[in-house]
Amino acid sequence: MSAVERLSVFKTYKLYVGGKFPRSESGRVYEVTDKKGNWLANVPLSSRKDARDAVVAARKAVGAWSGATAYNRGQILYRVAEMLEGRREQFVREVAESEGLSKSKAAALVDAAIDRWVWYAGWTDKIAQVVGGGNPVAGPFFNLSSPEPTGVVVVLAPQESSFLGLVSVIAPVIATGNTAIVIASEKSPLPALSLGEVLATSDLPGGVVNVLSGRTAEIAAPLAAHQDVNAIDLTGAGADDVLAKELEIAAADNLKRVLRPQPVDEVDWSAEPGTDRMTAFLETKTVWHPTGALGASGSSY
Repeated sequence: MSAVERLSVFKTYKLYVGGKFPRSESGRVYEVTDKKGNWLANVPLSSRKDARDAVVAARKAVGAWSGATAYNRGQILYRVAEMLEGRREQFVREVAESEGLSKSKAAALVDAAIDRWVWYAGWTDKIAQVVGGGNPVAGPFFNLSSPEPTGVVVVLAPQESSFLGLVSVIAPVIATGNTAIVIASEKSPLPALSLGEVLATSDLPGGVVNVLSGRTAEIAAPLAAHQDVNAIDLTGAGADDVLAKELEIAAADNLKRVLRPQPVDEVDWSAEPGTDRMTAFLETKTVWHPTGALGASGSSY
């Protein structure tokens, strides 16, 4: 029996906003190619309206996500890692094509990204012990400091590291209870858009992570100036000093927290991540509580 020739089934990549998969409201797309210029896919070219919709979705999700227990957030993040493991081959292919790598090198990066997601999942209920605790005071008081999420965080994903770098900037933001609006790598957005499909099936509430693709500068400008955004990570602007400066100035209008980008040649996404990206988007709440007047014994409550 002769083999039947099949037609190729091309994937339609979409944005991920509010737990749904819209196309850009503008109807625009742009071509993504591999390192040799071969066509890979058409992806949505996000507009300012898409950016505003993502902010609305992220703000709506803040209350439930930040109010969830740290242990529950860890469970959900671990579930994301499980789903990533199940779709490992897809991400290996997309990373290899996007970054011009061999399959073995792409596989190593994907494995490292999944491991990193598990690593951050384990930190959700431990970071408070590292950056919080009781403070010594002179007087009959308890003085307790505890971390709280900043709120809605815009993340400019790394331009060169389409998956390991992407995971390294998203996971710490949501592990600590923030919600995120991610601007995918302009040159290599496919792993980020596929990550949205994983998040949608991983118990992560809609709006906690929102993924936009398109021209980084075009999408980032309105988000940096948006009054309902609390912080911005400028990692993806690392190679463009002018853009980074413009976004930082725009962010100052409502006193956003800003994580400045490192020079691209100094970033090693395979290195131990540490806790810096988690603490960058945490606020510290300090509570004073009287212990009662000290009696003759010196220990009265």
